[in-house]
Amino acid sequence: MAPQRFHEQFDQIQRSMPDVPLAMGPDDSAEFFYEKGVVLARDGEEARVVEDTVRTHFTAVTGLTGDSVRRAGPETNRSGITRIQVGDPGVGDRRGDHAVANALRALREPEGRAGRRLVSRNHVVSIAVNACPGDEPVPAPLTEGSNPAPAEAGYDADTAVGVLVIDTGLMHDYRSYPLLAHVQGDAQIRETDDAGVLQQYVGHGTFIAGLVAAVSPNTEVTVRNTLNDAGAILESDFGEALFAAVDQNGWPDVISLSAGTSNGRTDGLLGVEGFMQELRGQRTLLVAAAGNNASATPFWPAAYADLPDYQDVVLSVGALRSDGEFGACFSNHGAWVKAYAPGERLIGPLTGFGAPTPYAYQHTTYDACRFGFTYSCTCQSPTHKGVLSQAGDAEPGSPDQVTFDGLARWSGTSFAAPVAVGMVAAFMTANKETDARAARTQLLAANTEYAEVRGAHVPALRPPTWRPVPVVPLAPPA
Repeated sequence: MAPQRFHEQFDQIQRSMPDVPLAMGPDDSAEFFYEKGVVLARDGEEARVVEDTVRTHFTAVTGLTGDSVRRAGPETNRSGITRIQVGDPGVGDRRGDHAVANALRALREPEGRAGRRLVSRNHVVSIAVNACPGDEPVPAPLTEGSNPAPAEAGYDADTAVGVLVIDTGLMHDYRSYPLLAHVQGDAQIRETDDAGVLQQYVGHGTFIAGLVAAVSPNTEVTVRNTLNDAGAILESDFGEALFAAVDQNGWPDVISLSAGTSNGRTDGLLGVEGFMQELRGQRTLLVAAAGNNASATPFWPAAYADLPDYQDVVLSVGALRSDGEFGACFSNHGAWVKAYAPGERLIGPLTGFGAPTPYAYQHTTYDACRFGFTYSCTCQSPTHKGVLSQAGDAEPGSPDQVTFDGLARWSGTSFAAPVAVGMVAAFMTANKETDARAARTQLLAANTEYAEVRGAHVPALRPPTWRPVPVVPLAPPA
């Protein structure tokens, strides 16, 4: 069942990038998307080594002309990355790109100078991690209030913790929600389609800002619409976009990032290497979502938390299910995930305050958990039919539609991460700590709460105002 939604999301992201042919990898599996016909290398000498090696390999081994290997973009940029075209991106289909695979193989032995990787696919970084979100938003009544509920601490402009949310932009009516009174940033570029129906992932950044403000009201939250197009961006552009986001207001205390990708490796993303190195020299803490792959495969940038140079720089956060006792079915896991926070069926601001706004579901729910869990998870409940799931049906019928009038209930590690951001910020305020990285270390050292994730006992960051919701076990089959 799992590949179904992966393919649906592939189509959605491909439509948002019509000029960038994409493929799945590796081998049509639900691991990652990448740009066809192009690889990445570091600027300068390493790019020339890659270019020459790939050209020789193609000429001698594959029979392709060496003229197909050429630079495909500016040679220098702040991220220090060069795109090298290694084949015709129009050849083949979504199941993979042999030209890119051959380029990677050509540089595999030896892998690089002093074991340094020289080449990479150009991955798609997305908020719909694994191209498969935890779920889609569900309307929540205003009378139910947010969950986590707003903490009692007040806002003080002189001591407020600076939080930068790198995500989609703010919805037009976000200031109608009192908790977002001190939030600023970029507007969502296009909220609805021509029929006035909300587009997929709009409100994602607004929801995240609401979670941060609820857990820690003494925050100065800025939201950047870095991931405006279906929540997706090429790795080659992602590093530049991260730099641009911090350049606008300077390095904050904390960055909340709910996007990433796996890449089949354990040494990070080539496209964000320059940003991560500069981040290391700052005082900023990066809190990153661990991803919704239900996998132990490292997911970047979150998995930088497990690399020696970044263990105090990055906090990777997985999601707990609604009762807070176990991991959510969709959450990534493993030693590289350093903490878990509530991330299933949280309630926060979306849109529709004063002017209810319709939304059509994109994905169809499953008959059973797509990851094999035995509680009533977001894979199954609430049930709905989606637009993308019916695209190939002979008789597609009508997708289910709902109306938002302010609050939404939403799930994903995308939302566990900002809950953890709020916990760090609240700790800073309560303890008069001005260093977010020190606060992260102290918070985890003082934490006495744990949850069970895949048989392991893991640190659980549960905000005092978060209300656990009992899970419903599935009845055994008759």
